[in-house]
Amino acid sequence: MPSSAARLGSHQCEHILAVMQVNEISTMRRMQPSRVLIVGAGLAGSLLAVYLARAGWSVELVERRSDPREKRFAAGRSINLAISARGIKALTRAGLTDVIMKDAIRMGGRMIHLVAGSGGFQPYSSDPTRAINSVSRSVLNLGLLDAAAAEANVRVAFDQRSTTIDFDKREATFINDRTGETRTISADLIVGADGAFSAVRAAMQRFEGFDYSQAFLTHGYKELHIPAVAVGPHAPFAMEPQALHIWPRGASMMIALPNPDGSFTCTLFWPHTASDGGASFASIRTADEALAHFRAVYPDALALMPTLAADFVRNPVGSMVTVRCAPWTRNNVILLGDAAHAVVPFYGQGANASFEDCEALADALTQEATVSGALRAYELARIDNSNAIADMALRNFIEMRDLTGRRSFRWKKKLEHTLHVLFPKTFVPLYDLVSFSTVPYAEAKARGLRNDLLIKRLMYCVVLVLVALIVFSLAQWAEFNHQKYSLSALFVFLVLVIAQRVAASVGTSRSPR
Repeated sequence: MPSSAARLGSHQCEHILAVMQVNEISTMRRMQPSRVLIVGAGLAGSLLAVYLARAGWSVELVERRSDPREKRFAAGRSINLAISARGIKALTRAGLTDVIMKDAIRMGGRMIHLVAGSGGFQPYSSDPTRAINSVSRSVLNLGLLDAAAAEANVRVAFDQRSTTIDFDKREATFINDRTGETRTISADLIVGADGAFSAVRAAMQRFEGFDYSQAFLTHGYKELHIPAVAVGPHAPFAMEPQALHIWPRGASMMIALPNPDGSFTCTLFWPHTASDGGASFASIRTADEALAHFRAVYPDALALMPTLAADFVRNPVGSMVTVRCAPWTRNNVILLGDAAHAVVPFYGQGANASFEDCEALADALTQEATVSGALRAYELARIDNSNAIADMALRNFIEMRDLTGRRSFRWKKKLEHTLHVLFPKTFVPLYDLVSFSTVPYAEAKARGLRNDLLIKRLMYCVVLVLVALIVFSLAQWAEFNHQKYSLSALFVFLVLVIAQRVAASVGTSRSPR
């Protein structure tokens, strides 16, 4: 009989052979990287090019604009970006965090500016170490583009306007806007990362079964500027640099994000038109009108904006749109980033969500056996989350322009932070879930709704206790003064009414799934 050692050695050999066979089958089934065409060399397209190039793909990266490295970005249309946990994770995966984030400025909360004076600082989280980061869109785009161009198997071409896409042949034709030259590129995978007004998505829209919607915000935006200062408590910054500054004015607002040179990029969000006679881009057009309005509505900001008149007249008004569509894929052509799900900028998650798309698509292409299977897995993983952040961004616009200036909102935030400190695993505020974690957006939205319901219940309970204390005190006073009022009955009545309100609120509020 074979010895125990021999039997053990035999079993080990069998195990090793089995593992080798599994690995061989896995390798055979794994997709072999090939040719990919990425249309759009913006934030998402450039980062995806880095991911796929390092995974062995041969990458063609084409962009309609001229090479931004040859000239400065035009002023007036570039809202600073807020990069948070999701974006940092994606940049870290590409080894680009140190390069791209070296000039980022930490923002630990909102600094509120009311007409009558400061509304104070509102931290984003109960954890003071948590912050979002102010980054210039142009600096971020250039850094990602440089990283993509540095990869040996990435070819970058600019001034390439997409004219046609053949979904059956997986070919895309472009015309060079400088030379007029036409070229057709074939690929095993075509990625439309060409922004909110995507040419790739427009080509998909011609096919039956493609659902598409776009909703423009009734507000537009205009970029303004606060320069650096030589003296002051925060010099070279004119204001506290580690905060996102907000001037909430109900139907409109202005925000300011810090820049490394000590300046602030300000963005004015006004209605395009206003039927109630309020401020709008249609009603305030001239430098004198802008100055008069700022004196009345943004007095503290005006003192810091010596170029306001020129900036207001010179800089254009931009529009903001929410784009939703489905399906994202057709015959190995896929949409990514704003091309699939443009969102308004009020949660600071547009770039972060697009970077998550890049990670999800790169993972799917690594894990799935076929390109088509990978694209289906990617869409399934991302579409609900993209719709969720679109909804939350729209809701956050109302919060920023209106609620942040209210005392009740500040109380609610303090209560949320207190609950988070007391129950850090059970109660996590929505902002923490969205900006300081990688919890899927759809899950974060659902948990945020549950948080709101819990806060509402707690507020009713507080009111109930206060009413009970007041009525009890009145009853004691009446008894002391020998009053013959039936305050005990009043007490019971009020308690029952409030209890009924609480029950009705809880009963009619459906917990999200």
